[in-house]
Amino acid sequence: MDFEKLYKARREKVSAYMKKQGIRAAVFEDSEDRREPALRYLTGHPTDALLLITDDGNSILIPWDENLAKERAHADQVIPSTKYERDYAKALVELLKSSYNGKGNIIAFCEETQYCQYAKYRDQLKDWEIQLKSDSVHDFVRNMRAIKDAYEIECTKKACAITDEMTIMIIDSVKNGKFKTEMDVALFVERYLREKGAERTSFDTLAAGPARSFAIHAFPGYTGGLWASNGLSILDYGVCYEGYASDCTITVANNPSSQQQKLLDLVQTAADECRKLYMPGEKISDAVAKADEIFAEAGRNMPHGLGHGTGLEIHEAPFVSKRAPKDKVFQPGNIITLEPGLYDPVLGGVRLENDVLITETGNELLLNSKIFVI
Repeated sequence: MDFEKLYKARREKVSAYMKKQGIRAAVFEDSEDRREPALRYLTGHPTDALLLITDDGNSILIPWDENLAKERAHADQVIPSTKYERDYAKALVELLKSSYNGKGNIIAFCEETQYCQYAKYRDQLKDWEIQLKSDSVHDFVRNMRAIKDAYEIECTKKACAITDEMTIMIIDSVKNGKFKTEMDVALFVERYLREKGAERTSFDTLAAGPARSFAIHAFPGYTGGLWASNGLSILDYGVCYEGYASDCTITVANNPSSQQQKLLDLVQTAADECRKLYMPGEKISDAVAKADEIFAEAGRNMPHGLGHGTGLEIHEAPFVSKRAPKDKVFQPGNIITLEPGLYDPVLGGVRLENDVLITETGNELLLNSKIFVI
């Protein structure tokens, strides 16, 4: 993979958008205060840096860890933050003052920039018009990220393959009595994913046994309590491979009652029927309505969205929920979860989640998540 070419092509799209919108410079800052996955998307650098992109196609990366940047980062210029006393605001001000005339020019910051940081920039960039709004260059990059390219799809498929391997091993370990508690499962996930070359879990693992599966997201994520014992157990987990996330939920039903079986059947039906609507050009709202219809006919209600995009963030565009715009459609390159679920305070919970790639002609399941009855 020619990463230099890959990241440069992404940044060129951003610069072209900026020129069209009259934006002279744009700032992407990834720090402990607020993580910005766009920085990794545009340079390959995985953490803690400031990226300046201009409308003429120039890019300057100011990393906190210069050794990591030498190995991973791709930008026209990489300047260690030590040159600016590890102060991103100072770095930005010096770069702009030395290279660009700010008079009448727009510089765009993410709309989520903290006020204290904005005030710092405002006081020092008096010649620049500081733009902080939602429908701007940062939103443009989010929309770019919603359509995965070949490299992103490859990384996601690898994350999903590792996840599927673990699912098989977890179920086998339950059946042979090796795994009995939520902790058994969760700690296995933490160890195995790193043995397989993944970076981390893509979010905190949620292992909820029959006593806790009634919650959408059990709190805490896992305990020493029983898992996959009599009743309904949920495991919601994923791994991050080269930055890209898998998101998997399986339900294990051990000797389910007739009422619990009805929940299992409803969720499986919703998964099967809604997948038929995860098609290029189909309205996202139609898939949401189908799930609601299936559950409503049984007197049930799903208390969360049907799905969401995955990528460098575990939750990113597009979102498959009632809040989706009515004209929003599935597009080739979207990787989106399909995760119908039902939760009953007495019977317990059921959720089935697969990651789905929207293709030119249909869709492809990237995970092999199932409802397991033992």
